[in-house]
Amino acid sequence: MRSIKIGIIGLGYVGLPLALELGKFFKVNAYDKKKVRILNLKKNVDHNNEHKKNEFLKKKIEFSNDDDCLKTCNFYIICVPTPINKKNKPDLRLLKKSCELVGKYIEYNDTVVFESTVYPGVTENICGKILEKISGIPIKKNSNKGFYLGYSPERVNPGDKVHKLKDIVKIVSSSSNEGLKKIYFVYSKIIKAGLHVTKNIKIAETAKVIENVQRDVNIALVNEISLICNKLKINTYEVLKAASTKWNFLKFYPGLVGGHCVGVDPYYLIEESKRLNFNPSLMITSRKINNTMVNKIKKRVDQNFKSKSAKILFLGVTFKEDCSDLRNSQYLQLAKKLNINHKVKIHEPHLGNLKKIDGIINVKKFDNMRFDIIIFALAHKNFKKFSLQKIKKISKKNTIVFDLKNIFKNKNFQTF
Repeated sequence: MRSIKIGIIGLGYVGLPLALELGKFFKVNAYDKKKVRILNLKKNVDHNNEHKKNEFLKKKIEFSNDDDCLKTCNFYIICVPTPINKKNKPDLRLLKKSCELVGKYIEYNDTVVFESTVYPGVTENICGKILEKISGIPIKKNSNKGFYLGYSPERVNPGDKVHKLKDIVKIVSSSSNEGLKKIYFVYSKIIKAGLHVTKNIKIAETAKVIENVQRDVNIALVNEISLICNKLKINTYEVLKAASTKWNFLKFYPGLVGGHCVGVDPYYLIEESKRLNFNPSLMITSRKINNTMVNKIKKRVDQNFKSKSAKILFLGVTFKEDCSDLRNSQYLQLAKKLNINHKVKIHEPHLGNLKKIDGIINVKKFDNMRFDIIIFALAHKNFKKFSLQKIKKISKKNTIVFDLKNIFKNKNFQTF
């Protein structure tokens, strides 16, 4: 096997950890079009706060925003976002541009692996065709000459310090047995948890997308249960705690579903299902339930202050606990909607360098302030350290506290 030089396209939550791990064993040219991102990475700074400076040391990595750095590579890993558009349709523009970029440089026997989440068939029928057209080289299958095509879906969990890249089983797939051997060799160097080989690329694509479909469906169920519990005037979390004493009860909790995965990926499978003349009614209903929760929570808050504007402290607006990612954050959407009729201040410790978040003041300290409503939206570790005494200091006589994640287990606080 010839010497492998890896080119990574996209240095966000997926591409950067790959570069840092693979840089221990291979020469890596890590490309991202964002100049500021590259300048920070060259200084060993990750503005996503997922990696510390010492993780950058003693690695064979060249960070660059000049795509010329990719021309000497022979093993490419594409890690760009695959969002949805305003109509909730898959947006593959970044993926297609990456294919056009890599297509300029690939040669015979090179390998191209995709980690971006897609619907089944995208890797071969869209990405593969673009690579073939731009490069003039066919996908290698069986005994023909060409480049190797593969898919190995990302399983990164932002903010999770326990389940890191090397600790999560990696799915690998390829268009040929030879390509699979090369892909397996590269990933086996960095994944301690082991690799799972699928028979073809389409199986790997489908496996990835249903991971988040499953979470979306289960969260929709408990969100609906929380609405029923609210009508019954009982605590949702106490109900779930009691139910979970059975060994096979799945522990999911109510919440706003956002981010770049769970709130997005189901639309990819929904779109492909419709193309195949199948209506995935459960997935569609789950998306509707989870998308309406922002308005339902807003309504509950508004009911407490019908005749006047309330001063609200909103704690936590990233899309999930203990990360700095705002992409598709439903908690931020809730804060913005409340700010229309009320006076909202945000406290987001993971974005403490920002004075404003989408036009709303982000306060670092609020000891001299008093609020009508305090909303603990996310269960950040910082918030779990709040004492009841600290909450009282920033409360008025009739302040209402919404503990949406049941951090304090206080019967006087309103939960989800």
